[in-house]
Amino acid sequence: MSRFNSGNRYISSGINRTLPQYLILMLWQYIDFLKDKCELDYLQVFRLYKEGEHGQGIEHTQEQPKPFKRRYTLFAEGAPLVNAKVYVIDDDDHETMILAEEY
Repeated sequence: MSRFNSGNRYISSGINRTLPQYLILMLWQYIDFLKDKCELDYLQVFRLYKEGEHGQGIEHTQEQPKPFKRRYTLFAEGAPLVNAKVYVIDDDDHETMILAEEY
């Protein structure tokens, strides 16, 4: 089954409060890029961390069907940097981005 194709995407109130808009959009873009390249699990995990003074680190992982770990660094001078763990869950009819502590 193909994942992350419902077109119905939601963010939790915690995501809305914690993550800047550019970062929310970037996480959705990573998923959109990968869904055409490999089979994605219903659960995508992003660990966000500050990297230096202006770097937003992103570690993207999944455990099934084929485990992977990818790391990205965004140069984000002037933008807020975030330390958080984010889950993106595909429930077949919608996709939800939530903070790990909201799960």
